[in-house]
Amino acid sequence: MANRMWGGVFGLAPDEILEEINASIDFDRKLYAEDIAGSKAHAAMLAKQGIISAQDARKIARGLDTILSEIKHGKFKFSRALEDIHTHVEARLKQLIGPAAGRLHTARSRNDQVATDFKLYVRNAIDAIDQSLAALQQALAKKAVKHAAAVMPGFTHLQTAQPVTFGHHLLAYVEMLARDRGRFADARKRLNESPLGAAALAGTSFPIDRHHTAKALGFERPAANSLDAVSDRDFVLETLSAASIAAVHLSRLAEEIVVWASPSFGLVKLSDRFTTGSSIMPQKRNPDAAELIRAKTGRIIGALMQMLVVMKGLPLAYSKDMQEDKESTFDALKTFSLVVSAMTGMVKDLEPNTARMKAAASEGYSTATDLADHLVQKLGIPFRETHEISGKIVARAAKAGVPLDKLTLKDMQAVDARIPKSVLGVLSVDHSVESRRSYGGTAPKNVRREAEKWLKRLGKDLGK
Repeated sequence: MANRMWGGVFGLAPDEILEEINASIDFDRKLYAEDIAGSKAHAAMLAKQGIISAQDARKIARGLDTILSEIKHGKFKFSRALEDIHTHVEARLKQLIGPAAGRLHTARSRNDQVATDFKLYVRNAIDAIDQSLAALQQALAKKAVKHAAAVMPGFTHLQTAQPVTFGHHLLAYVEMLARDRGRFADARKRLNESPLGAAALAGTSFPIDRHHTAKALGFERPAANSLDAVSDRDFVLETLSAASIAAVHLSRLAEEIVVWASPSFGLVKLSDRFTTGSSIMPQKRNPDAAELIRAKTGRIIGALMQMLVVMKGLPLAYSKDMQEDKESTFDALKTFSLVVSAMTGMVKDLEPNTARMKAAASEGYSTATDLADHLVQKLGIPFRETHEISGKIVARAAKAGVPLDKLTLKDMQAVDARIPKSVLGVLSVDHSVESRRSYGGTAPKNVRREAEKWLKRLGKDLGK
């Protein structure tokens, strides 16, 4: 393990298997930009505080810029002999500027260095995720406006329950995603404290200015306790938790798309752009993107579980176990971003079969509650009583093999003579959705208003 940062007291080289299990460069190289940004801020602060010379700070900054350019353009040579990104940057910096490179690590440790890098990475990921979730909300809200009055069956237990509109259904996911964005925003706010300068665990005797480096890196403040700063990964746990909850929301929508797009339901259609075929059955049109979103949700949740298990038994401060915090997190956040993009594409692509939706909404006696509500309003009797009357009328319609709105008044009055003629005007699915004007209800007017409100808000969030 050449050029290691911790030689000194060691007389023997590490065993080959230790090098293999210890190396993290295969995945933590992703932190190169964050590592260089943190190092530049640290060097500038050291010079400001008179801990290193301004000349050395300038050399360090120029060298770091060179390394950043080399990595960006694929000219940097990575080696598993150098265990992590921090060692790589420092070793290359020494090649470029000589002994001055050794001054960069003054008053810091890899413990606060990696915590800082990781926070910067996760913070950037959250910012990108927020924009992608807003774009998905926008796609849903646009489709909701377009189909604000398209009647479809609302389900409970996957059984026809009451008519709703397709726009209303889509706006339910807009609301869920809004809460998801709120959870990511909360995670971002809490992680935005800088670990840099906490050193290994106890702080440092050098007269550093942690507020300066925190500000330079866009943190709100430095972390107040050096032990806490280097030893917790709750910011990762919270971000993965937010991603897991959001992925579950997307998985539920994906499941609905799979169901809706099946010939048995036939409520929506996806184009060739978001379906695949079968190698043996030429008629097949498979909603693979939706199915993969369902599956990849497990991968994201798995990363959260893995991190919880890694952290659950660790004493303060840093333990090498925490090297296992990155690989699964990188994968989960990348997977989540892919899932959001795929769902946004599917939402834009799918088209509802409004005729089939309306026909399906009329099946299963979905306006039985409208009948019960109408009897409450017209007869002034308790809902529990009208519920029973309505149920008996549904049974009569089922026996006759006709929809509820096709049952004659005479047949209804055979169940209860008090039923007024006005009931015939409230049993259509169109009337049902139109009547649901309570705040948050499915009435088309409500849906248009809420969708337009969301589009206005999301336009600001997306800078459009």
